[in-house]
Amino acid sequence: MALPFLPGNSRNRQLGKDRFHKSQHFDYSNGVPLLVGTEKPGIGGELLLGQEIKPKFSVYPKGQGSDLPAWVAFDKQVLCFEAFCKEDETRARDEKYRIRKFQIFFFLEDDTMQVVEPENKNSGTPHGTLIRRQRVPLPPPDDDQFYNIFHLNLNQQMVLYARTFTVANCDSFTRNFLTKLGVILNDPVPAPADPHSCLLDKIEKSMTPLRPYERRDTLKQFLDHDREVLRFNCFWDDSESVFGDPHQLTLHYYLSDDTVEILETIAPNSGRDNPAKFLHRSKLPRHSAMMKQPGQMTDRTVLNVFDSNNQGKRYLLDSLKTGALQDDCYVDRDLKVGGEVNVWGRRVIITDCDDFTKEHYRSKYGIEEFTPLQYKSPVAPKPPRPVPPYNGFGSEEDSLSSCQRLQPKTPQKDFRKFMDKDRCGLESNILNFRAKMVTSDPVDRERVFVISFYLSDDSISVFERAQRNSGVLGGKFLERGRVKKPGQQLFKSQPSEYFTPQDLYVGATLVFNEKPFKLLDADEYTLNYMEKHAAEFPQANVGNILSKLRSIGEEKRSEIRKFLALSDPSKTGFIPYESFRGLMSGLDCALSDHEVLVLARGFSQSEQQEADVGLMLAVAQDVLRKKQFEDLPHMARNFLHCDWHKTGRLSSKEVRSICKASHLPLPESLLTALLSKFADGDQIDFHAFLTGIDWVENAAPRVMPDDILKFALNVRSAAGGAAGKKVNYSSLLDQVFGFIVNNNADPTTTAAS
Repeated sequence: MALPFLPGNSRNRQLGKDRFHKSQHFDYSNGVPLLVGTEKPGIGGELLLGQEIKPKFSVYPKGQGSDLPAWVAFDKQVLCFEAFCKEDETRARDEKYRIRKFQIFFFLEDDTMQVVEPENKNSGTPHGTLIRRQRVPLPPPDDDQFYNIFHLNLNQQMVLYARTFTVANCDSFTRNFLTKLGVILNDPVPAPADPHSCLLDKIEKSMTPLRPYERRDTLKQFLDHDREVLRFNCFWDDSESVFGDPHQLTLHYYLSDDTVEILETIAPNSGRDNPAKFLHRSKLPRHSAMMKQPGQMTDRTVLNVFDSNNQGKRYLLDSLKTGALQDDCYVDRDLKVGGEVNVWGRRVIITDCDDFTKEHYRSKYGIEEFTPLQYKSPVAPKPPRPVPPYNGFGSEEDSLSSCQRLQPKTPQKDFRKFMDKDRCGLESNILNFRAKMVTSDPVDRERVFVISFYLSDDSISVFERAQRNSGVLGGKFLERGRVKKPGQQLFKSQPSEYFTPQDLYVGATLVFNEKPFKLLDADEYTLNYMEKHAAEFPQANVGNILSKLRSIGEEKRSEIRKFLALSDPSKTGFIPYESFRGLMSGLDCALSDHEVLVLARGFSQSEQQEADVGLMLAVAQDVLRKKQFEDLPHMARNFLHCDWHKTGRLSSKEVRSICKASHLPLPESLLTALLSKFADGDQIDFHAFLTGIDWVENAAPRVMPDDILKFALNVRSAAGGAAGKKVNYSSLLDQVFGFIVNNNADPTTTAAS
């Protein structure tokens, strides 16, 4: 029993639908209302009762994988068919029809077709594209539809724009594609013979030309050996002729066409003009002593077989070439090192060849002997050019330049060294030493100087520090410039020696303008630079210093152990730097003060305790408060801009650069100490750093002047070098002498291992 058609008793067809549009069935064409939607669906795209819509494009069966559109899945995929058509011929008497062959291309991406006729020689009809790529409609009465993939098959006729084509065959891709779609292909049929093509083939076979072409296949040799050239060094002795002299030549043999080219090498100041070429590129005959006249050498020989005044003359090509002249030309196997070449009557001797030529003869002919031929005497050495002594005018370089050229030039400086050693960021490339004057004058003895050596141009400048109540004005003592070493003659031929970076080290004595200076100390940058470049500075090479210590005798070693035991009564393994310096100075191993300083720095440990982070931040906020620095938000934006990965961390170099760019008014020592406290490896948490120094939002307690002074002394002592540190003599003895100091035993009785 069926349920009544009441609400709630029947299925609602609108459930799950999201399209309720109504298709447009009427439109205006040239102002006339027309019915245009006879095949359009109903509401929501659903077909009307009894309505069937024919697909406009090929409908392919659904397969596995992603559901891609046809223009993506079948991009650049084309079906190719071979077809022919029969046309009536009305222009020729002997022909009634012609068979024309075509290729039909079907593009799978948009169901377009293209018909192309291949070229047929001497057919008398135009060839090429017959139907351009487009969608081709079906013949009437189905002309409202277009050809799709299921309309194509073999051994059937297709009407394309009123022209009937018979599909004869297809390629393998087309056959496989249609078979996978389920299309049953018919058997291919051969195209019928074309009467016109048969006639042309018959005529071509019966033709016997009176002048047969002689073809020489040189393309293969050109393709195999293009840009491959054999290079020989040659020699032609023309000294027997008037005003003749030896000639140095270069012979090029081109493997692509067996031609030869010869160039002449003109020596400088030889009095000869440099010609373009000694021999232009051409084939070089073996035995010809003079050039052939025009027309004397030809590729063909013509025979006069009939001569009559009434009937004219008759000529015929000599296929046997009975009167042809053949010149034997040089080939690559005729050229070898030490051999002779006849270059149009000139005797040229091959002396040497390049590496490519040697490899060619080694691989092709198995030749291994390529000994160069010595054809000229060795070049005589140039006589020395003595340099006159310095005359006292200008610098020595200027005087030497005036002796080398008629027009003197400014002496060139070492620009590469200047670019490498010039100031770059925090790298100043300047070595600074503290020095005092070596003199008996009590006033000059107390004067303190700063000697700066500039690595970019090896120049030196001396600056004197001003001291209160000394009676001496400070300032520039020596202008920056290169300084000569003392004890050299002024007027001499040899160039003067100047001070180099290796001459400056702690403990060295330098003489500037007859004033001796002794270097007492160096700044931290100078010591670090010399230790970093230990290969350039022998005084800072720890390996050389340890080698000197290992050369000490056994008696001296025992004295060293006793001295260290007395200097370290508490047996901590550390002694003060002054005691260590006195010990090293008393040894007979010729250690300089700089070497002792470097050795102490390598085995030192700071005796200062780490500064309090809270005190450092309080001091930093006090400095920023006094300077009225309120640009911290701008610094925060710069930090966030450089933090591309949004990690809240930047490298120490980037944080320091942003602080310098923002003109953060903190001392260098305080900034370095703060960055080291907030550093985690090479990364710094810039949020914590900005929060710590923010004196507006996160104000720290006010610091007293005594705390500021205490912090300044700690920082200065920590950066003061080896003088403020203790030396780990136990580690030094272990590395130098190979024994370990036992702190619990009596060092005076310990024997060396």
